[in-house]
Amino acid sequence: MNYDIIVIGSGPGGYVTAIRASQLGFKTAIIEKENLGGICLNWGCIPTKALLKSAHVFNYLKHAEEYGLNAVENPGFDFSKVIQRSRGVATKMSGGISFLMKKNKIDVIMGTAKVQKGKKVSVTDKDGKATEYSAEHIIIATGARSRELPNLPQDGKKVIGYRQALNLPEQPKSMIVVGSGAIGVEFADFYNSMGTKVTVVEFMPNIVPVEDEDVSKHLEKSLKKAGIEIMTNASVESVDTSGAGVKANVKTAKGNITLEADILLSAVGIAANIEGQGFEEVGIQTDKGRVLVNEWYETSVPGYYAIGDILPTQALAHVASAEGITCVEKIKGLHVEKIDYGNIPGCTYCSPEVASVGLTEKQAKEQGYELKVGKFPLSASGKATANGNTDGFVKVIFDAKYGEWLGCHMVGEGVTDMIAEAVVARKLETTGHEIIKSIHPHPTVSEAIMEAAAAAYGEVIHI
Repeated sequence: MNYDIIVIGSGPGGYVTAIRASQLGFKTAIIEKENLGGICLNWGCIPTKALLKSAHVFNYLKHAEEYGLNAVENPGFDFSKVIQRSRGVATKMSGGISFLMKKNKIDVIMGTAKVQKGKKVSVTDKDGKATEYSAEHIIIATGARSRELPNLPQDGKKVIGYRQALNLPEQPKSMIVVGSGAIGVEFADFYNSMGTKVTVVEFMPNIVPVEDEDVSKHLEKSLKKAGIEIMTNASVESVDTSGAGVKANVKTAKGNITLEADILLSAVGIAANIEGQGFEEVGIQTDKGRVLVNEWYETSVPGYYAIGDILPTQALAHVASAEGITCVEKIKGLHVEKIDYGNIPGCTYCSPEVASVGLTEKQAKEQGYELKVGKFPLSASGKATANGNTDGFVKVIFDAKYGEWLGCHMVGEGVTDMIAEAVVARKLETTGHEIIKSIHPHPTVSEAIMEAAAAAYGEVIHI
């Protein structure tokens, strides 16, 4: 029962950490209370993308004639099968994690973990039996859950979180989505595409509020065109679930109104899973619901580490994975580079997709940069035109003095697969002119990045 490293939680932070630890020669165990792969794989990132794929294929069927194909008469779907496919994808991926654990000789311990003093962990299995394990290094990667607001208590039936939204027994005719971050917008897009009447309520002035304002405004127009009703500068003050559906009292600039729907999805962020895990007893410090760590992810107690959504850093799967790898490589004594949290890509997989990295134009101006900004519309892209989807643009932001690539913001089909170019280029300190002179293949949508950079320097060809 003694290990070099014990990882608590098997999400994209935990399982990646365990694999890297094993690769480095550590005797490793991972503890999981539910399903390997955690929330992201089972109830988040992966199954939502499966749902969205079904919705986008359905949309293509409805527009077959636009591609010179015979019209599909009354294209329809079986909602339960759409959900079933999504769950099947998650199950398959979870099985893949199980294979990786065996391949890397990682012991999988099923149960609920609680850290104890003396570098020990107590694990209670489904039968209530507790077993104690010890390790030189304990890495906590317990992730997060849907955040509940006091005025929006989730009953799992009429007021739901993302987990229930992935597995509804039947399609609602109408839905209110509270919050327009990635989770809210993706579910709004999915259900709207399948025919549910969707209303999005956002407290901030713009949807996807962390994005560049140009992107937020463009996405709002696109979603409204698709039939989604969007209310910004609005907040749900209370809900009434006593009737057949939900009545939401919404505060707006023009006064309070009542929205009615079958279901309300609360997508107002996440809450870290830090309760009841022994942190207080061990002495692990937290602040504002997050665990405090040093630059190498060690907590206030030596030998105990934390990564992923329980930290104040960006709550993204790829961030959790990177933090875990960095943590175990530092434990091993390797020369490790600290994570640059200013170069983390963010992606939203609605239609059109959103992807970004670095500073927004507003942030760059607030930091005192003199800017060169370039935008290239996908309507001028040959590949996007051939694809039949020209909704969107690429926007790049450079420091006028040194040519540093400060930010890249995209909206359009497939941009989540394009943003990595900007991430790598920024990592390598590439300048605007180097992007312009890097020959991009034609015809591709990725040419829009080169064209946007050229637009920033007054050298754009195709607009």
